[in-house]
Amino acid sequence: AFHQLQKLHQEFRDTGPVAKELRNEIWNRFKVASAAVNRRHQQHFESLKEAEQHNLDQKTVICEIVESIEYSELKTFAAWENKTQEIIALQNKWKTIGFAPQKMNVKIFERFRHACDDFFKKKGEFFKSLKEGMNVNLEKKKTLCEKAEALKDSTDWKKTADALSKLQKEWKTIGPVSKKHSDAVWKRFISACDYFFEQKNKATSSQRSVEIENMEKKKALIEQLSAIDENMDIEEANTLVRNLMKEWNTIGHVPFKEKDKLYKQYHNLINQLFDRFNITDSNKKLSNFRSNISNIQSNGPQSLYKEREKLARAYENMKNELQTYENNLGFLTSTSKKGSSLLTELNRKVDKLKADLELVLQKIKVIDESIKEEE
Repeated sequence: AFHQLQKLHQEFRDTGPVAKELRNEIWNRFKVASAAVNRRHQQHFESLKEAEQHNLDQKTVICEIVESIEYSELKTFAAWENKTQEIIALQNKWKTIGFAPQKMNVKIFERFRHACDDFFKKKGEFFKSLKEGMNVNLEKKKTLCEKAEALKDSTDWKKTADALSKLQKEWKTIGPVSKKHSDAVWKRFISACDYFFEQKNKATSSQRSVEIENMEKKKALIEQLSAIDENMDIEEANTLVRNLMKEWNTIGHVPFKEKDKLYKQYHNLINQLFDRFNITDSNKKLSNFRSNISNIQSNGPQSLYKEREKLARAYENMKNELQTYENNLGFLTSTSKKGSSLLTELNRKVDKLKADLELVLQKIKVIDESIKEEE
């Protein structure tokens, strides 16, 4: 329209003159029409310029949004994926916005493209490092699987349960592995753990039943000891008490919570019976030692051997001490009062040592019998 108007002006000038009285009228009419076209032309380009500036403003805001991304906060796969969807949405929005002013159009696009390229470059670097980290995590988890599998058949329930619990806590501290390996490595690890704890529960359940049965046996034995008549023949009572004590020592473990209570009842009854029927101190000590054998065994398979070695050393020391006393007796006479008193004291010590030596031998015999039963 603007260019056609210029041609019409040229044609208006080239056309010859009109009557003088009509000249102003025709010119004013042509001028008014030309002014309307020029006004519309100017308004169009001012509107276009305004729209382009608005487009530039929108595109500048989009650039600033992408440039202001806090990459330090993008630490997980999900966070990067969420931000990626935001970038794609901004790119789609960009496509719906018209041109910016001509002198800025290329520059603003270059700015946006650079910001997007920077985002996707950093995303690639993150996923590369994430993949490397996942590979390291996978190897760590495989190592834990191997440790769990090495423990799953153990019957050392307490120690192994603690060890597997520690491995499970360590598993939680290890970061993620790739999705294609995640389920398989977890299934491998938890299967080993579950297998051990299932076996433990079965064994513990069986052991608990046996312990309850043993508890009932010991309670029945305590009732038998309590029922011994004080008028019973001493020899008969001694035999009965020793037989019941022997039976007590053959009964296995009881529930841990009942252990001390039952032993205290048993021990108090034995002491009362020893006092009532005048059972010797050595027999009392030997009986107490028999009762403690199960406690010694509970400290581990080597505990009986260690106890035997200790008793053997004590036996040798006491034997040497007895030899010294017996040698000293050969140098003493009872001619003087002082000598007679010293001789009596040494003989008393010799007799006590002989009784102690016999008791130690009996204890060693008890241990040997227990070791033989274990084998």
